[in-house]
Amino acid sequence: MTLKLIQGPTAYPLTLAETKAHLRVDHTDDDSLIQTYIAAATAYADGPVGVLGRALVNQTWQETLDTFPTNEIIIRIPPLIAVIAVDYDDPAGLPATVPSNQYTVDDVSEPGWILPDGGWPATFDGINSVRVRFRAGYIDNTTSPPTGAVPDDIRAALLLYVGAMYAHREEVIAGQAAIQLPWGAEALLRRKRIDISMA
Repeated sequence: MTLKLIQGPTAYPLTLAETKAHLRVDHTDDDSLIQTYIAAATAYADGPVGVLGRALVNQTWQETLDTFPTNEIIIRIPPLIAVIAVDYDDPAGLPATVPSNQYTVDDVSEPGWILPDGGWPATFDGINSVRVRFRAGYIDNTTSPPTGAVPDDIRAALLLYVGAMYAHREEVIAGQAAIQLPWGAEALLRRKRIDISMA
């Protein structure tokens, strides 16, 4: 199984304005630096290799399998927004698509999953014969582009990370103990962590 990012988010879960308000910064001198910290904090938490193991803002992924499983396909990056397509190579090696009315999508459970109605079709005997494309993340359709409806505890943790990076711009300060990222942020994120290896 391989996960590949097809289209990343078009926005971050934190805006520059709200982050500056959290930092009590009322000038523009550090805007680029703060945006860098927002990106770094997001990357630390977001996606299958982030500490959360989940998508934050709406993004498109593809899960590749060598063949269909016996039953359900687990979507390993929650929260699942929608399944775009289930494509495969048929026994002759030709590309095909499973019609959407031939499977059921559970986008409520975490992680989400897809269950075939009556079984999956036969596939070509080769690698990467099944490709599932899907959208994941927290989505808010009231804004354009959707910046996400990321839960408050995750957003608070990201603000704490940005605050720590902004206040301590070096990992180690002479004459002081090594700076660690805030425990409160770890505690907030731990509650939302999902382990895709268990899926």
